[in-house]
Amino acid sequence: MKNLGNLMKQAQQMQTKMAEMQAKLGDLEVTGAAGGGMLQVTLNGKFELKKIKIDKGLVDPEDVEVLEDLILAAFNDAKVKAEAAMQEEMAKVTGGLNLPPGIKLPF
Repeated sequence: MKNLGNLMKQAQQMQTKMAEMQAKLGDLEVTGAAGGGMLQVTLNGKFELKKIKIDKGLVDPEDVEVLEDLILAAFNDAKVKAEAAMQEEMAKVTGGLNLPPGIKLPF
């Protein structure tokens, strides 16, 4: 029973760390760019779009499709960076615990 008590204590500590990590990810900001940096989007660690910056030189009413493609590219760039930051934070919380593939945390 002593081992079960220790296991429960560790689970509670991990749950507390997970809540702290989620709050920290809300404050994290990553910026993705496209078009040589002429278009930038900023996401937080929860993948919420916080800001878009578009260089005036990209705005061409006759070629809106290019601008749309650049927004998508910049968003995807920022998403990859946010996912990497989330994985890094998750590794800190789990203490390098090797979880089976497919386990998504936080649940």
